[in-house]
Amino acid sequence: MAARNPHQLLDTGARAPEFRLPLVGGGEASLADLISHGPVLLTFFKVTCPICQLTFPFLERLHRAGTMPIYGVSQNDDEDSREFNREFGVTFPTLLDREEGGFRVSNAFGISSVPTMFLVERDGTIARVIEGWRKKEIEWLGAKVGAAPFRRGENVPEWKAG
Repeated sequence: MAARNPHQLLDTGARAPEFRLPLVGGGEASLADLISHGPVLLTFFKVTCPICQLTFPFLERLHRAGTMPIYGVSQNDDEDSREFNREFGVTFPTLLDREEGGFRVSNAFGISSVPTMFLVERDGTIARVIEGWRKKEIEWLGAKVGAAPFRRGENVPEWKAG
């Protein structure tokens, strides 16, 4: 289980809960900060999750397009999150929603498995929710940001549960 959560996963059309979390490497950011210039993709994960390890390198490819900010929301500590980012080539910013804080933000979003992604519009409305690995959803994100997430010849599964 990704977080201790008795709540239901937020769905498309819901308002994303406001939050302020520390960033890996220092500083902090709020949801209002993140969406102030347009939509963002929030991707909740744990460093030990094999589906997160599959997903993040493809999200990095989308991040490199530079057309839509992507933020990881790690349920681990700063050190483990940094190591995950190094190992999987992640350069987009990572927020920390740690166990010591009761996974407050993960629970507010209704996370029960990772990875879970939320496309949040500038007005704070959730435009899309993606749970686990769905190749078609990553392709949709790629079309949205104008970048190809997959390379010719890559063996990419269609679906994997989070």
